[in-house]
Amino acid sequence: MTSVTTPREAYGSHVLADLGGIGADLLRDAVVLETILVNAAAVAGARVLSAHFHHFGGEHGVTGVVLLAESHITIHTWPEHRFAALDIFMCGKARPEEAVAQIARDLQAELQNVRTCERGFAPPPR
Repeated sequence: MTSVTTPREAYGSHVLADLGGIGADLLRDAVVLETILVNAAAVAGARVLSAHFHHFGGEHGVTGVVLLAESHITIHTWPEHRFAALDIFMCGKARPEEAVAQIARDLQAELQNVRTCERGFAPPPR
């Protein structure tokens, strides 16, 4: 059996956030959502590699991903329910909780349900 050494950079936090009570028009605007998520990555101390957002047309929502050197931020929106689902995974010194807080502020979310899961095998010393 071979032993595998886990790099310290592989340890991180994975945050799932459900945000509600958001204006429907905002949840249909792929350009604004991309700006909000890219800004949140910067606030969290992450480095953006690329981003791709897609509006499903008409009254439908948006799905988007911001690829980070530290992993990713994704969003899926349901304007008809005034709801957005976020998935943020960041490793290293990036701070995903700060990204969630910034996104919630920018979306003016009235409701938040945030869950965090630590990922990896050996957390780095703090």
